[in-house]
Amino acid sequence: MSGWAPRGALAGHIEITSISVQRGDVIQIGGQPCRVTDLVQLPAGAKRVFFESGEVLTMHARSRLIALRLMRKW
Repeated sequence: MSGWAPRGALAGHIEITSISVQRGDVIQIGGQPCRVTDLVQLPAGAKRVFFESGEVLTMHARSRLIALRLMRKW
């Protein structure tokens, strides 16, 4: 994961679910930050989350995780 952040962006920790996860979110898994690059909708509200490092995570409808999300300052 690169340390680059867009200029003028603010970062904040938020709770995410399979509904609210977005590309670009950074989720810490096993102590390692992983940036979301792609999402695939699965049955029953689940999502398969792909990270730029190659790992894959399946979030079920009831999964709740903390993520770092960059929010552009307008």
